[in-house]
Amino acid sequence: MKVLIVGGAGYIGSHVAREFLDRGHSVTVFDNLSSGLRGNIFIDEQFIEGDILDYEKLLHAMQSNSFSALIHLAAFKAAGESMIAPEKYSHNNITGSINILNAALKANIKNIVFSSSAAVYGEPQYTPIDEKHPTNPENYYGFTKLEIERIMSWYDKLKGIRFASLRYFNAAGYDPKGRICGLERNPANLLPIVMEAASGIRKNVEVFGSDYNTPDGTCIRDYIHVSDLAIGHILALEYIMSYNKSLTVNLGSETGVSVLEMIETAKKVTGVNIPFKVVDRRAGDPAKLTSSALFAKETLKWQAQYSDVKTLISSTWDIYKKNNIGGC
Repeated sequence: MKVLIVGGAGYIGSHVAREFLDRGHSVTVFDNLSSGLRGNIFIDEQFIEGDILDYEKLLHAMQSNSFSALIHLAAFKAAGESMIAPEKYSHNNITGSINILNAALKANIKNIVFSSSAAVYGEPQYTPIDEKHPTNPENYYGFTKLEIERIMSWYDKLKGIRFASLRYFNAAGYDPKGRICGLERNPANLLPIVMEAASGIRKNVEVFGSDYNTPDGTCIRDYIHVSDLAIGHILALEYIMSYNKSLTVNLGSETGVSVLEMIETAKKVTGVNIPFKVVDRRAGDPAKLTSSALFAKETLKWQAQYSDVKTLISSTWDIYKKNNIGGC
């Protein structure tokens, strides 16, 4: 199968590309390298540098090969920034996605896997969160993801494009075989921040609140290994192509890990004393967010394989060590 991966040089995109390549598929990556890295582009894939806001270049890329499907991972994703610069997120995430859909129509690509987010749910009314949970995003980033899902639903009804919308929880970890070395630029997620503190890149880890109604007082989140996410993309694509129907599904580990648990486990895995300091809570941070992945298990026969906390940390630490010694 020939697959176009839009945003395939990024952290998640490179892992998705690697999984498709491992399974013998032909992969072309389209990426503007604004957050993706040239080092994440594999020798056994084609690469086209371009921006999803450049419709003509996007269309030319889609028409350059007889693609069976495309994977859409091209989006800005910093929730905090989205509240300050909604115009930036509207333009890239929503307008860019419309460009992708229109170009796909013209290039006769009728199968799309979309990188969505658990941010579409907003404040949890219950946990674990399943796909029937109300969608009420609390940040503009989550709004853009939900809006794209709605637009895609109309393209399904009106134009026959089949899509799988994958609502990720917290992506973490690195390829267990160590083949992807690119570190995220200016990370905002907990695990890379912990790794930066362990590596001496930053002085400490800021823990936002320690008085939540959780066993250790810190927030609990659902972390899913990026390689488990990558497998989910392939299974979701196989599903929509086999059944000719669209799909919206959660991808999460169903296991909650607190901030302090992540730090303490990282200390044991790395052998490094990782300094942290407790600061004020962040507005809008719920005490606990965990997923239900029952629908993914039943529908896609998907099961998280690498998402235990030790594997998440050890696979990430291996890459940070390689980068520290110039081994990547």
